[in-house]
Amino acid sequence: MKLKQNDIQSIINEFKSKSNPTDRYTSFDFCYNYFRTTTPSNLLINIEKSCLTLGFYLASWGMLRGSSFLLEKSSKYYQSSIEYIASLDRKIWEIDVDNYNDETITLIIEIYSNIKDRIIENNNSDLILTTKILLGVFGFIPAFDQFFCNSFREIFNRQCGFRVVNKNSLTCIMDFYNANKGIIDILANATLTTDFITGKKTNLTYTKAKIIDMYGFTKGLI
Repeated sequence: MKLKQNDIQSIINEFKSKSNPTDRYTSFDFCYNYFRTTTPSNLLINIEKSCLTLGFYLASWGMLRGSSFLLEKSSKYYQSSIEYIASLDRKIWEIDVDNYNDETITLIIEIYSNIKDRIIENNNSDLILTTKILLGVFGFIPAFDQFFCNSFREIFNRQCGFRVVNKNSLTCIMDFYNANKGIIDILANATLTTDFITGKKTNLTYTKAKIIDMYGFTKGLI
């Protein structure tokens, strides 16, 4: 099993070529910027904006298409999740794949479970939707969608299935990061989010988990 990859730079460049201010991929930037920089009290004071920000990000990333149960919901459906997010310690946003350990992995799994309880109903599938919320809000985990999971199952020779968020899958992501730490760190530090109002770059960098998400997702598309 070879975890070190030689195409990370080129794959990330391919993704970034489709990240202009009005491109759908940039909805991540607007969502992450909002939740990363907005105080808990303002998340609740501006609850409508908070719900709309999360909802449009999910729409841009394919969560409101086809037979998705979210098509039957208004933006207010996200209110319970926003209230939970606002209750969390702001130190949660300091979690990234470079500081995964028993404590942070346990916390990620706990947050996953709590978001799932608030957003999923009637035994609908939870893995893709919930991980996309965690990616867009916190940036501390890749989204476990079809393209990412297929890429990483191949990288890990299917020794890690990426079919559930648990200690094993998160440890595999950490192992991938450690094998490619140099280039992932460079790309994360060099990739700035886009500001909604100006369309220009902010001083906020992408997380390392987001770079890994971009790599797995884009590689799966090729």
